[in-house]
Amino acid sequence: MESSVFPSVKMKIAVLGATGQTGQYLVNQALQQGHSVTAIVRNPGKLTVQHEKLKVVEGNIFSEDSLKPHFQGQDAVISCLGFPASFLSGVTGYTLSMRAAVNAMREAKVNRIITMTSWYTDPNSGTQSSYLIRFLLLPMIRSVLSNMFEMEHFLKKTQDVNWTIVRPPGLKNLPATGKEFLTHEGYFVPDSNGLPVGSAVGRGDVARFMLFLLNTDVWFNKAVAITTKNE
Repeated sequence: MESSVFPSVKMKIAVLGATGQTGQYLVNQALQQGHSVTAIVRNPGKLTVQHEKLKVVEGNIFSEDSLKPHFQGQDAVISCLGFPASFLSGVTGYTLSMRAAVNAMREAKVNRIITMTSWYTDPNSGTQSSYLIRFLLLPMIRSVLSNMFEMEHFLKKTQDVNWTIVRPPGLKNLPATGKEFLTHEGYFVPDSNGLPVGSAVGRGDVARFMLFLLNTDVWFNKAVAITTKNE
């Protein structure tokens, strides 16, 4: 099947993780682009944006029954959810929330989800990274990466939903730029020598890429590592 880019259509989007740092960039950009946004949040008071096309609702991201009514009538679900590293009990939020979301999508007849994980979710994918990342950073966040990896495998086995996993490197709290994206269907973006290109990207640019995916089928049912050029 040939990949194609669709005309830029205004959509109805349900956003999970809308009060997080990346989620806030995504909500603002989506509204600027003319989309209608339903932000499903635990604490509605945390989202201070007000807009005629924004609906802020309280919901439980781990409950398909809670999510289902808010997914009704939506064109797509975008998840910017993030969960902190845990050395003691492990991280389970990515898989538990995604299972609830996919089940709610089936019930609500929504078949498009875009979610974010990270570079290096595969335990063996960081061997080409810098010493600092490989031996200091990755072990510190391995509990997060492991659960992201588990969630990715859950989605890859999901046949009846069009999913895309966006894998950014380290995240900077910076707004969107006009920089060109570098993409790779893998666990990081390699340069011509197979080494990782750059190490961080602005959250605003991650949000920009996730919204771009609404208008194309290029990355349907694929995981894509991203960064921006000239990082």
